[in-house]
Amino acid sequence: MDRVVHGLAARELGHPLRVGIDGLVGAGKTTFARELVENLRSTGRAAIHLDSDGFHNLRAIRYQQGRESARGYYDDAYDFDSLADRVLKPLGSGPPFIFATKIHDLPSDEQERDATAHAEPDSIVVFDCTFLQRGALRDLWDDVIWLDTDRTAALRRGVSRDAEDLGGEASATAAYESRYMGACDLYLAEERPTERASIVIEHTDPANPRIVRL
Repeated sequence: MDRVVHGLAARELGHPLRVGIDGLVGAGKTTFARELVENLRSTGRAAIHLDSDGFHNLRAIRYQQGRESARGYYDDAYDFDSLADRVLKPLGSGPPFIFATKIHDLPSDEQERDATAHAEPDSIVVFDCTFLQRGALRDLWDDVIWLDTDRTAALRRGVSRDAEDLGGEASATAAYESRYMGACDLYLAEERPTERASIVIEHTDPANPRIVRL
């Protein structure tokens, strides 16, 4: 973490540094992002963590291809157009660096139109989510950290985390195998995110991470 933090904190681009934390579902992206932001702040840099739950599509869009569809999760789960237009592009242009902090409220399934904030030019904005290197989106990040995680370990962590919300361990396992991991398999095949990320960390065991590429 110290090596990653000091590498990012040393970068000054004249606009907020846009850092994506990418990886399979269950890779530990959110936990890593929170720790990263905390450590970045200890260097004196302003660091902002955006919650990917605030960038989902509406429920009708998320499930338009079926609740078990891997392709549906891959294509429709997140509003990446709004992420690009209302967060990444404004942060990468000139001041004022005003960006959306969320565009959707997941519990109520309602759109958010007025949730915005201002970032200083030397801020570091961290966003963790799967599929961050899809298509044109990949060129809007200044750095992407890929948490390289064994598929079985990621599935096990995801099921453990979401079993209660998904109706129990058996239902969660079925959902992960058919929808969530299936979508990740599409992502790996179509976008080669491990190769394209600027930083790669072996993260199968979050207690013993290892830098693969920095």
